[in-house]
Amino acid sequence: MAIDLAHARNLMPLLDEGKPDARGWMTRRAAAGLIAAFVIITPILPGNLPIASWVGLGMIYVIVGLSVNVLIGHAGQVSLGHQAFVGVGAFMGALSTTRWGLPFLLSVVVAAASGAIAAILLGVVALRLSGLYLALITLAYGEIAEKVIFNVPAITGGGAGVLVNRPAGFESNVAIAYLCMIFVGLALFLDWRLMKSKAGRAILALRDNEIAARSVGINTTYYKLFAFVLSGALAGIAGALLAPWARSVNAATFDFKLALTFVLMTAVGGLQSRAGIFVASAFFAIFPLAFNQFTIYVLIIGPLLLLLTLIQFPGGMGQQLRPFTNWLTGGPFSMKREHAGISSGGSGGRP
Repeated sequence: MAIDLAHARNLMPLLDEGKPDARGWMTRRAAAGLIAAFVIITPILPGNLPIASWVGLGMIYVIVGLSVNVLIGHAGQVSLGHQAFVGVGAFMGALSTTRWGLPFLLSVVVAAASGAIAAILLGVVALRLSGLYLALITLAYGEIAEKVIFNVPAITGGGAGVLVNRPAGFESNVAIAYLCMIFVGLALFLDWRLMKSKAGRAILALRDNEIAARSVGINTTYYKLFAFVLSGALAGIAGALLAPWARSVNAATFDFKLALTFVLMTAVGGLQSRAGIFVASAFFAIFPLAFNQFTIYVLIIGPLLLLLTLIQFPGGMGQQLRPFTNWLTGGPFSMKREHAGISSGGSGGRP
């Protein structure tokens, strides 16, 4: 036994080879701290531009991007009607505070539950569909929500929409931006924990090969519905934040162009790449505001970015950020080009 232990001790340097030492970890933590500090101070940067308002919307889009990634990136299910889940969350969050007098945090819970229920209704219909047929169903679902559900006067105010007061203590754009940052942190943590859990591994198996997953005892129906529920809940939370950010909710906001933006920003960011989705979602939110050209951006610039992603960087921004994110998590910094399909996001599910 003593000989075996001695041999094991001799192998320890080999197991630790390539791992950073104490100084290396300190450098990485300092770099991560600088990035976090920059994000945190961004809403209070001086200037004439409404930076805090832009940051708030950027954080909301990040939550939506993570929501879309649960369905498309993790579970491999197509969603072209995601604006419906966000819209349901926005309207229910707005009604909870303005008509029912609920506290803001409770209205977020109501919005998340509403988004989850809306996703269940779509998920039940889409359980036996895939590919083009699933895309068409989700597209029709979004159109029905925009044209019919969100235009019921008794519920949503019809074309007039619903006016929303910002929660107490968060009346300013800076406060709303920081509130959205908190929820982004919670969403990132939830997504990270999901991928570390048994449910996350089952969802990934479902995406890779549904037949093989079923053959090893994975309840594909349950986990497909679970992915829809989690995605809808996150989208509902984003909607609950969007309502006070915009101060009003209107059916015209949640059209197909918005759904297309959600899909584009997730694909350009890199499916399964949290860092890529964070950067791309914030960019897709802020760029149209800065140049006041949302339609041109969605119809021209967004598809061009997607085309560049498919040709040059199949893993999206996540693939381009991989050398740095790999270094932050303890790996070597390497600019060596690696092949990464869009289904993997160039990140293997890592940050």
